[in-house]
Amino acid sequence: MGHPVERESGAAAGSELPPGQRLQRGWPVTHYGPVPKFRPERWEFRVFGATADGDKHTWNHEEFTALPYTTVVADLHCVTKFSMTGAEWGGIPARAILDLAPPAPDVTHVMVWAEYGFSSNLRLSDFTGDRTIFATHKDGELLTAEHGFPVRLIVPHLYAWKGPKWVRGVEYMTADRRGFWEERGYHNIGDPWKEQRYSYQEGPGDGPEL
Repeated sequence: MGHPVERESGAAAGSELPPGQRLQRGWPVTHYGPVPKFRPERWEFRVFGATADGDKHTWNHEEFTALPYTTVVADLHCVTKFSMTGAEWGGIPARAILDLAPPAPDVTHVMVWAEYGFSSNLRLSDFTGDRTIFATHKDGELLTAEHGFPVRLIVPHLYAWKGPKWVRGVEYMTADRRGFWEERGYHNIGDPWKEQRYSYQEGPGDGPEL
């Protein structure tokens, strides 16, 4: 589409994989629950919560797909221990959403919401990374429904569950709270290079204050 491709740097750019991971040929389908049916006339992406102006911001599907498009070449590391390397993800960078709907100054985390009420929490610093992308394409092709069409979040430096399929919006939060898998025993941060798979591995400051 004529846009520059950003390539992953650091350990993930080479052949090395995070600890405990194995190289996967192809792209397995992994998700919880059924694949939602896409209804473009009903689809809406919204940003809400602690926005800078206090308002909710929304885009329909046509408006969302017209937002600035970029591509990122990055690996995907699943907590089930497979890694897919060198994929090209195309879509809307998270920073574009932040520019259009800025968070309030005291926002520290976001909750990414998807179909069926699925959610994943992220530190704002992870969400604002220049490689975090709302992907609509992989390797130049539209995502399939099983892999998250019309949009899934890719956060290359975290385990793949931190980037939900079938995303519908982002909530800005002034305090952390756990998302769907984080409430069910998975690590609150999910850094594959530190092998942060499960909540029992969390150290001080890794999770929400009780």
